[in-house]
Amino acid sequence: MNLMLDGVVFRACHLAKVDKVVYASSGCVYPNHIQTDPNQILYLTEEMVGPPYDADNMYGWAKLMAEMTLQAYHKDWGLKSASCRYFTVYGPRGVENHAVIAMIARAFIDQNPFVVWGTGEQIRNWTYIDDIVSGTILAAEKIDDATAVNLGTMERIKVIDAAKEVLRYMGKTAKFELHPEMPTGPLNRVADNALAKKLLGWEPKTMFIDGLHRTIDWYVKDRKQSEVSAQLQSVLTER
Repeated sequence: MNLMLDGVVFRACHLAKVDKVVYASSGCVYPNHIQTDPNQILYLTEEMVGPPYDADNMYGWAKLMAEMTLQAYHKDWGLKSASCRYFTVYGPRGVENHAVIAMIARAFIDQNPFVVWGTGEQIRNWTYIDDIVSGTILAAEKIDDATAVNLGTMERIKVIDAAKEVLRYMGKTAKFELHPEMPTGPLNRVADNALAKKLLGWEPKTMFIDGLHRTIDWYVKDRKQSEVSAQLQSVLTER
């Protein structure tokens, strides 16, 4: 459905002579098979997306096909575009079906044991929403030729370490309960943002620990414990 909707929108933009399309792509376009070892120091560069393609499930394939569609529109008809590959975005107004907000919610309702999907060893580079916004605006201003660019930090954060910091900052204690049978995504996903620095003059300004604390402060002020407790189990998997 994502792929079909993107195609309809891009076609409508072409027919309406829209000047430029700025597409919200994803780190999910990168090949799964190169992201399997969390002990490997790996930074994903844009040129790693290529044959044989191995995107992350149907969501990743839809994002990848949309990028390719925009490249074709630019080549064939001159439609200006840019694709921003977002890496694990978090921040205020986030929702519980993403990992950072899910961990905050679990601590907020005093979940014990504290559930962590996967082994906890999987690596992410959570990127604060303000940095994502600034990078997207710069891409809109500076990229015309359908180039795809990573928007992500290069901090390598283990899921279990993020969960520990959530509990520490919120003044909670709990025993961890690991669920390796649950969906975790690739085990080692971190962006290389050198191209964004080169093309956009962009680099993230918010370290994960600072952004995490801001997000926790927002969540505690915005949510009611009784409502989160009643709804958390269902919203964890909603999309």
